[in-house]
Amino acid sequence: MTLIQLEYIVAVDTYRHFVLAAEKCFVTQPTLSMQLQKLEEELGVKIFDRTKQPVIPTEIGAGIIAQARVVLREAKKVTELINDQKNSMTGEIRIGIIPTLAPYLLPVLFKQVRHKYPQLNLVVKETITEEIIHELKQNRLDCGLVVTPLKDAAIKEDILFYEELFVYVSRRNALYDKKYVLATEIDPDELWLLEEGHCFRSQILNLCELRKTSDLHFSYTTGNIETLKRMVDKSHGITILPELAIMEFSKPQMKLVKQLKEPRPAREVSLVTHRDHIKTKLIKTLREEILSIVPKPMHQLRNKKVVEIL
Repeated sequence: MTLIQLEYIVAVDTYRHFVLAAEKCFVTQPTLSMQLQKLEEELGVKIFDRTKQPVIPTEIGAGIIAQARVVLREAKKVTELINDQKNSMTGEIRIGIIPTLAPYLLPVLFKQVRHKYPQLNLVVKETITEEIIHELKQNRLDCGLVVTPLKDAAIKEDILFYEELFVYVSRRNALYDKKYVLATEIDPDELWLLEEGHCFRSQILNLCELRKTSDLHFSYTTGNIETLKRMVDKSHGITILPELAIMEFSKPQMKLVKQLKEPRPAREVSLVTHRDHIKTKLIKTLREEILSIVPKPMHQLRNKKVVEIL
């Protein structure tokens, strides 16, 4: 059994296709298949069910692949220990980020990293929290930028900052003339939300105590905060925006933004990793760069209260 063979079975499990897995491993498909066959003969079991399309692991194969991911993660720590000792900022870091953070952090983050660390390659995947956590556990991502707490024993949470939540209202809405808004004053029939699966949607439902989403009288769904804002601009509605989303608002736009009563609701944003993560130095540097982007007052909770994810 070799590390190369373990990399091949992990690749096949990841991409569920022998040709694609071979391409990702920079070998020919016959070479990859031959190595997998040798490994199966050595272990005396079938790791993959080749009769299924896409290919899937056998029951025992799934356990072997899970252990292979652990072994590969541990093996890569040797290289990371050397890089840490050399204070090296080279290589690749794979980051997952939720859509409600990506537009406000990534442009500046890319610019800073490209300028300061030209030999460091950022590979970013924008997706929902559930997918990020899954990919961290599968060693397909090195870290994630998500809203916490997650309450997952396999995931380490490093809190970065707190985003206050604001009400964004149409000029034609009854709340427009208010300076402060109570959560109980928000009409669910006028509230635009992100689609199912987004933690921000879950937090807003919790904030507004809307436990039954079937009571919401609209069927439009989106995964984009900017789209929600535009829907409010063109309709008689309201939405909730996180603090980073209003940072570059003009004065006319800020007239549409209302604070919620104290303790002001906020969401907790963290850099998350697997408990057995590697690339410690790279992730620490990434953390510092993100914090340099976010205004310092957001680094502390102060007069805010974190809204739990349902």
